[in-house]
Amino acid sequence: MIPLSHYLILSAILFGISIVGIFLNRKNVVILLMAVELLLLAVNMNFVAFSHYLQDTAGQIFVFFILTVAAAEAAIGLAILIVLFRSRQTINVDELDSLKG
Repeated sequence: MIPLSHYLILSAILFGISIVGIFLNRKNVVILLMAVELLLLAVNMNFVAFSHYLQDTAGQIFVFFILTVAAAEAAIGLAILIVLFRSRQTINVDELDSLKG
């Protein structure tokens, strides 16, 4: 059986990679969305690990809700990204600084 600390270390590594991805890459919207999704997956891994460790299913139920919201967020984010690319011909965050009606 794999101890709880291994899951928590892996989750911390995933969380750190996603934070580094957010701070190092501020220009590409696609990579920012992937980093946010990786951040959510790291949190989900913590929920599942603690849920298994404590023999409680509440953490796994939270994971289902978080995955549902993350899937909706990814779909909406990609739809907005496609609309922005069609109108501006770029996905560079620096060039998307002005809102026009």
